Amino acid sequence: MTVRVACLGDSLTRAQFSVDYLDLLERRHPPGDVRLARFGVNGDLAHNLLQRLDAVVTNPPDVITVLIGTNDARASLADYPVDQAMKRKRLPERPSAGWFQQCLGAVVARLRAETDATIGLLSLPVLGQQLDGAAAQASQAYSRMVAEVAATHEVAYLPLHERQTEELRRADPLPIPYREVTPAAVVGVLVQHAVLRRSLDTIARRRGLVLTTDQIHQNSRGAALVAEVIDAGLLTRST
Repeated sequence: MTVRVACLGDSLTRAQFSVDYLDLLERRHPPGDVRLARFGVNGDLAHNLLQRLDAVVTNPPDVITVLIGTNDARASLADYPVDQAMKRKRLPERPSAGWFQQCLGAVVARLRAETDATIGLLSLPVLGQQLDGAAAQASQAYSRMVAEVAATHEVAYLPLHERQTEELRRADPLPIPYREVTPAAVVGVLVQHAVLRRSLDTIARRRGLVLTTDQIHQNSRGAALVAEVIDAGLLTRST
């Protein structure tokens, strides 16, 4: 029997700037065993995801994964352009930890009320690769909130942040300072990838990055860990 999986999230799920973890997840199973649906929108915060659940609950899947919060965590950092993000994403209030937790809880509550799907919340991928840096610490703090929401609503918690932290500790990467990604930097990655035909992994390697292309979006190693924790936490018991 084919298991239908809906993957909800932001640009990491949209996979225009990241290696596609949905593709890697599908490859972990025999053809036809899983059918994946993508619900990722670039730049989304938990509030934005809450506004677009109709498309998910209208045709409920068997399994739902939620990978959201990276942009909420970024908004807590000193150099993040919060005012621009509020305008671009039409946010009714300034992003905050409490609002993130509230919105994520509302997402899970609606999915539980209107579907019979098995639901899994992923903790955030590590921001940057300096584990003692402000960006990584923010992604850890927001991951703790994800765990709290999962426990409160009795859904699965998928420890992506913990898994990536282990990987970074093993790799002992260069201590590259975190820099907030600008629109120009995103375009630069697209030019290298689409015009110069450099793979996302080549871009990451040239920058000395272990799991990402730009300290946020995932390379193959980072995306493989996303697929791994989803598979281990949800699909091995469903397929």
